Amino acid sequence: MLQVGLSLPHSPGGAAGGFPMAEPAKGDNTGTGQEMFGSSPVTIVITSEADTWDIDASSCLGCGQFVDWDRMPDPEQQAHIPRDILSKPPKELKKLAREGYWAASRALRAQVYHQLIQQVTCRLVTPDALVYRDVVSRLFGKLSVSSHPLPEFLEGCSMPTYCLNLEGVTALKKILICVGNLFPDITYSPILPSLVALLLHYSEDEAQCFENISRLIASNAPHTSYIDQSFLAHQASCMTFGDLANKHCPAAHKLIASTSENVFEVYSEWLSWLFHDLPFNYAIRVFDVYLLEGQKVLYRIALALLKQYKLSVTAAELEGTDTKADLQAFVQNIAEHVTVDKLLERAFGIRLFSRKEIWLLQMANRKALMERGITMVQSRQSFHLAVDMQNFSSSIVTAQEMRIIWSWIPERFSLFPPLLLFSTSEDGCSLQRFYTCCEGYEPTVLLIKTTEGEVCGAFLSSDWSERKKSGATSGFFGTGECFVFTVRPETERYEWVFIKKPELAKAVPRLRQRSPSPSPASLLGSSPDGCSTSSNRLTVPTPQRKGRLSPFLAIRHFLLPSKTASMFMSGSREGIIIGGGGGQALSLDANLLWGRTEHCETFDNPPLCQENFKVQLLEVWGFQNA
Repeated sequence: MLQVGLSLPHSPGGAAGGFPMAEPAKGDNTGTGQEMFGSSPVTIVITSEADTWDIDASSCLGCGQFVDWDRMPDPEQQAHIPRDILSKPPKELKKLAREGYWAASRALRAQVYHQLIQQVTCRLVTPDALVYRDVVSRLFGKLSVSSHPLPEFLEGCSMPTYCLNLEGVTALKKILICVGNLFPDITYSPILPSLVALLLHYSEDEAQCFENISRLIASNAPHTSYIDQSFLAHQASCMTFGDLANKHCPAAHKLIASTSENVFEVYSEWLSWLFHDLPFNYAIRVFDVYLLEGQKVLYRIALALLKQYKLSVTAAELEGTDTKADLQAFVQNIAEHVTVDKLLERAFGIRLFSRKEIWLLQMANRKALMERGITMVQSRQSFHLAVDMQNFSSSIVTAQEMRIIWSWIPERFSLFPPLLLFSTSEDGCSLQRFYTCCEGYEPTVLLIKTTEGEVCGAFLSSDWSERKKSGATSGFFGTGECFVFTVRPETERYEWVFIKKPELAKAVPRLRQRSPSPSPASLLGSSPDGCSTSSNRLTVPTPQRKGRLSPFLAIRHFLLPSKTASMFMSGSREGIIIGGGGGQALSLDANLLWGRTEHCETFDNPPLCQENFKVQLLEVWGFQNA
């Protein structure tokens, strides 16, 4: 029989390996002890009664030899396992996992985990159990004491032990050391220790656990990933979650933005909420669906936690508190607020865009980080700090108001400080001058102050030069990231209508060409009443250059029920329009003097100010790529 232990000097209050382990509080039955990885080497003693790594054939899957049963929250019921459970189609397996079917039996969960992971498509050469046994023998030897540092990619990472016993913690560290040895390309992966710890609960031995985590690391399914393996990928995932929270949890986002100095820092902990702060019986249910559905399901569950958090606190209660720590404490005590079944039910009620669309957003965020030079572990400035509160100057909005607007824009653009491109007070009321100053910048923020003192505007995702691609005709362009907003007297944002109802916008089959849409030219007018002037048609958008990533929320990705639901922005010599379908969210004449605002189908917005208004000041802000 093989026994594994740690040979270490005694340290009062310390845990094996010289890493302090948090003891569960009295009465705390969640078993969420954790360690903090440091740079000290781990000394592992291996003693063996047999000169082999063979496992006893009588041992059963998921027998739990790595588990400290006294710290487990509740004993799992042993239920009858249907013989055909593992042969059911993926759709039915997803349903069973979401409903918590695996929780009925440790043996069932262990079998399902192993089979699901064995079905993951991964790189041709992926280390397996035999490789692990060979590497362990080579690294640690037999009947000897050896010292090995933990991989550098774990520097500073916390390690939930999830009710593992001393043998389990030792196994966890050995597996991580071998992962570092066999996957040298991993440079940053804070989620990895948690996943290994959870898998150890349902593995027959270390070697099987290592093989399964290796397959998740080496997964190469298109538009899918299980484990971020670099600081760049991790930061891009955090930014993507911030974008999704901004769109799908507007109330919670507004609360956090108004009470936290660094919103990104709060969102950067989203994975830790799931695989660090959640109690074991919640985290393992998350793991159940994660294996079947990939990272997209993690976004859903984290968004559900954010929505639940908003229900439990108010802005007044958060005033002067550490929002990041408060949210962490909330997740740790989630059982006081919602059951795991209800949490998952709410998570799957959140309608996200397709896996491919989210992948495009992640790739766009990665590109922005690389352009900013943020590829290695380092602190990132808050996007609020991109708006210099001391030096920011606008004739329309205050620095505090701009800070709110900046919290609405996609994360990859909020990396950069605002840059004034055009102002009627400096550049005059000329539409041609407007185009000249704004072309070459993507995206832009349009701000309008009326003579009545009302302030409204729009975030516009595309370069105004796109208008030229329609040739002699006028056409709408832009993507679903465009939105319109009001600042005074009320502060509110109105996004693309399909953000809230993505199920209405089905994916377009590949190579299918979109039919032309009505031209906005007929909606333009130089007078306040916006009289019709022409009746052209919108031309088909120019295909993307080969090798260039398609934009996030590009309309060609979707089969929209109405062509008027994707009228984002348009420009001609007669004026500009933002939003269309049944009206225009904003339209301005060629003199940038008169405007009109109405409800439109694209953003489903009310009038943003008085319907017919006169412009007092107009500004356009870009993003300083420095």
